[in-house]
Amino acid sequence: MKLVKLTIFFDGRCPLCKREVDFLQSKNQKGHLSFIDINSSDFSLDLKYGITYKQAMERIHAIKSDGSVIKDIKVFQEAYSLIGLGWIYAPTKLPILDKLIEFIYGLWAKHRLKITSRPSIEKLCAERGCDL
Repeated sequence: MKLVKLTIFFDGRCPLCKREVDFLQSKNQKGHLSFIDINSSDFSLDLKYGITYKQAMERIHAIKSDGSVIKDIKVFQEAYSLIGLGWIYAPTKLPILDKLIEFIYGLWAKHRLKITSRPSIEKLCAERGCDL
C-alpha cells in the first residue's frame, strides 16, 4: 500500500503550475504525493484544511502526513525529496541563497496571475464567492 506523505494544493488553471504538477506526477512512482486542484472542487479548503481559497491562490500550500502545513519553496523541497530528486532543490536550503529563492518565489507568486493572463485574485474570489 502506498503512503501519501504530502498533499499539494495547486491551481489547475495556471499553465505553469499544471506543468509542474504533471512533472511531479510522472515521477511519483512511490505514491508519496497527492494533488488537489483548488479550482476543480467546490469543497471548502478553509473548513477541511484550514487554508482559504485566497491563501491557496496566493502561494502554494501542502499538507504533510502529520497534518502540518507547509508553503512556498518548502513545498517544492519536500515534493522533490519524496520523488528522489531532492538534490535539485538542495541549494535552496543554503544560507543567503534560501532568502534569495524565497524572494524570487514571492515575486512569482505575487504576479503569476498577471504573467499567465489570468483574472486578479479579487475577481477569482468574487467568482467563487469567497471572502477576501
